[in-house]
Amino acid sequence: MRRFVQAFDPDALPGTLPADLAVRLADAPPRYNIAVRKPAAIIFDRGDGACVEDFDWGLIPRWSALPETKYTTVTARLDRAPRSRIFRRPWESQRCVVPMTGYYKWDRSTRPARPYFIQSANGEALFAAGLWDHWEKGEPQVYSFAMLTHANRAIPSPLVPDGPLFLPPSRISEWIAGPSLATRFLAAMVQPKLEAYPVSRRIKSRDVDDYTLLEPADPAEEAGSGTDEGDFEDEGD
Repeated sequence: MRRFVQAFDPDALPGTLPADLAVRLADAPPRYNIAVRKPAAIIFDRGDGACVEDFDWGLIPRWSALPETKYTTVTARLDRAPRSRIFRRPWESQRCVVPMTGYYKWDRSTRPARPYFIQSANGEALFAAGLWDHWEKGEPQVYSFAMLTHANRAIPSPLVPDGPLFLPPSRISEWIAGPSLATRFLAAMVQPKLEAYPVSRRIKSRDVDDYTLLEPADPAEEAGSGTDEGDFEDEGD
């Protein structure tokens, strides 16, 4: 997973989401192609209650000498994060939730590879478990985040069944506060029913960011576009 969407219709935000958070998400600017080092709205708690703020996608650990990392930190594997040098401290005390309309995932069983958009089958927003950190060794300071990933059988074929771990709104505060046996808490979470459809390969460009990216694409026309799969080697799933 390397791209996702935040474009919230107030009617698609669950009624069980706290009203103040729903208002902040509904007011957030629509973003249709969020990539690494781009801002996204997350739900977190500094100690005075859950709030919504923009953080950069791609976690930068606070101990890093520079506001960057040579590693890919947009996602963290659920089974590795608690032991990871980069993610261990955020895992212990800095959890967040990443709301999204949906995300893009590549089907690499075809040639050339084909992107799909994955969303909730009921049309509601999704809430992915994540971790955040605060880099403050220079200016400007950077708040950043990563999403936790795990096997997810809810992801439709032909896509690889692995991706973000989603929470119902009723469990958001529990995750942020730090549940006991946190790995088991997430691994056992019932995942929402998902659906997927092919979209344009234009999502590979970081500079393209508009609602037309969500329009269904004809795989046959896309396959005949002459685009080389090598163009996507840095995109991941």
